[in-house]
Amino acid sequence: MSETQREKMEYDVVIVGAGPAGLSAAIRLKQLDADLEVVVLEKGSEVGAHILSGAVLDPSGLDALIPDWKAKGAPLNTPVKDDNFYLLGEAGEIRVPNFPMPPLMNNHGNYIVSMGNVCRWMAEQAEELGVEVFPGMSCSQLIYEGDVVKGVVAGEFGREADGSEGPGYEPGMELHGKYVFIAEGVRGSLAKELIGKYELSKGHEPQKFGLGMKEIWEIDPAKHREGSVTHTMGWPLNSNAGGGSFIYHLENNQVYVGFVVHLNYKNPHLYPYMEFQRFKHHPMVKDLLEGGKRVAYGARAITEGGYQSMPKMTVPGAALLGCSVGMVNLPRIKGNHNAMLSGKAAAEAAYAALQAGRSGDELTDYETEVRKGAIGKDLKKVRNVKPLWSKYGLTASLALGGMDMWTNTFGFSLLGTLGHGKNDAEATEPAAKHKPIDYPKPDGKLSFDRLTNVAFAATNHEESQPCHLKLADPEIPLKVNLPTYDGPAARYCPAGVYEYVGEGDEKRFQINFQNCVHCKTCDIKDPSQNINWTTPQGGDGPNYPNM
Repeated sequence: MSETQREKMEYDVVIVGAGPAGLSAAIRLKQLDADLEVVVLEKGSEVGAHILSGAVLDPSGLDALIPDWKAKGAPLNTPVKDDNFYLLGEAGEIRVPNFPMPPLMNNHGNYIVSMGNVCRWMAEQAEELGVEVFPGMSCSQLIYEGDVVKGVVAGEFGREADGSEGPGYEPGMELHGKYVFIAEGVRGSLAKELIGKYELSKGHEPQKFGLGMKEIWEIDPAKHREGSVTHTMGWPLNSNAGGGSFIYHLENNQVYVGFVVHLNYKNPHLYPYMEFQRFKHHPMVKDLLEGGKRVAYGARAITEGGYQSMPKMTVPGAALLGCSVGMVNLPRIKGNHNAMLSGKAAAEAAYAALQAGRSGDELTDYETEVRKGAIGKDLKKVRNVKPLWSKYGLTASLALGGMDMWTNTFGFSLLGTLGHGKNDAEATEPAAKHKPIDYPKPDGKLSFDRLTNVAFAATNHEESQPCHLKLADPEIPLKVNLPTYDGPAARYCPAGVYEYVGEGDEKRFQINFQNCVHCKTCDIKDPSQNINWTTPQGGDGPNYPNM
């Protein structure tokens, strides 16, 4: 497509992604200068449609951005009333008392929220300030002028499965900005391109990830404890993988039931989705959910590398925000506050640059603020928890990680800064080194097969478009991944996108991209790094109601 065939629109700042980071940046820019031209482009069918998070929200980011958020009706309706932490065995549990926990683990003052609804509210605040917010607009391409990021291509529709232009083809628009903010969330395709092109991870530890899966349940009112927060570790993962669960009681007799599996697991037979389903049969969880009904399901990857894995955040003309960098405080299971603070910091750096008559340069003040300010301080305190867990396992990491967090409370660490070593794809070992894992069949009451659950994500993709899951080498799934790793894509995907069908010489690797919930796990965990997740056309994917 010749660039002269596309309509061009000029802005001061172009923001990709209407999550907490992107919307915070947009709001802060307009707070600083109402005359700035700011646009937010969101690939979901509406703002919030692709937002999935636990979530217990630390309101510090919102406090800094919109101090009167409560008066403005922000949907933070359920303050945390109690914290519970359990180590699970197959048939029972041990309650871990709260008093040994470092102060940063306390959820007092935080709120159980739907981040999808928080983002919908934030979009309303942005639009009231004059921000243009366009949902259903996938950003499929970056535009460069030399080494400077000039803008993005958004809103391309109507390509046929082979990539050719169909009868209803729309070329989309070029949106140019003096600065471009990439706030796509975890493992976004444009952020991945920038990180590779400019070698932004050079000198930093590899990013680490987890797969988070979540269901919303309506439960028996007699069992509901609004404001209660529970986290568990141990069974059913045990030594097979790091991870754990969360159970959050929000309003209206609903609970968020979630399960996280760290993607650095070694055994390719591991089936993260089925670990989640098995977890719900633990006596403690089963008792809570029996008599209730699941009303929604979704999944997404989570950044876990922390302080030492954050890549360089700026290139000429563009900056990475929020989970495009990786700002999750892993032991707290919180990153939304840092995403908001990153958006605010990027906006302030861009505003200062624009006031000085600059454009297209690197916003180095933004990166300095992230690393030295509140975000860096939050992440630096917990920087060793993930590498300790990866190296020594759950029990030792609880003791060593707890000690390290306590000493960091006083500004120092006896351990320094530990590295992560391998990335999550490299951590996968050949199937021959591990025993297969026998998973019980879902009962259809507490546990469900993947395709049944995916229906509760309301995901949809136009089937005539090109598959957005690109194989670098179509031969690898059958020639390498199946014989060496027993075809792990059929298990690590929480939406049943990948499967091996047929027998013998007729066996083939099938990609059911219509099922994709945009979690990006395949892009991260494929042991051959053969799958590249790219954005489908705008509006496609999950349609989460209040995740």
